[in-house]
Amino acid sequence: MFYLWLKSFHLVFVIAWMAAVFYLPRILVNIAEAGSNEAVRQQLELMGRRLYRFGHMMFGLAFLCGLTLWQGWRLFSGLPNVVAGMHWIDAKLTLVAILFAYFIWSGRLVKRSAQGGALPPAKRLRLFNELPVLLLLVAIYLVLAKPF
Repeated sequence: MFYLWLKSFHLVFVIAWMAAVFYLPRILVNIAEAGSNEAVRQQLELMGRRLYRFGHMMFGLAFLCGLTLWQGWRLFSGLPNVVAGMHWIDAKLTLVAILFAYFIWSGRLVKRSAQGGALPPAKRLRLFNELPVLLLLVAIYLVLAKPF
């Protein structure tokens, strides 16, 4: 029972974090397109900073739940060793690390914009906005199919 609750919380926190991963670059596109409208830029930068903070909290909670799911069998007798001898988890964790780096980069761009720095062009940001969808798709496939 504890295992299913833990897995459920992990999924909720991952979904919340991925919402931030998807939306933060969209805020960057809007900032880049706001041009000289300072009021709009400031509001979007505030939204970006808050979303970035929220995303960090959700990632931390998802990470703790995921770590417990992965290695918790060593501490809690009721948790199964669900990844023993499986290497799909290595690929999934690599994708999560790439997504986390992407999230950090997006947050730094919001911070740079708030400090008056330049952003990449909106078109490039729009293209970059699509990357996490592909990475998430592959990660979900790895979790569901456990191909290796």
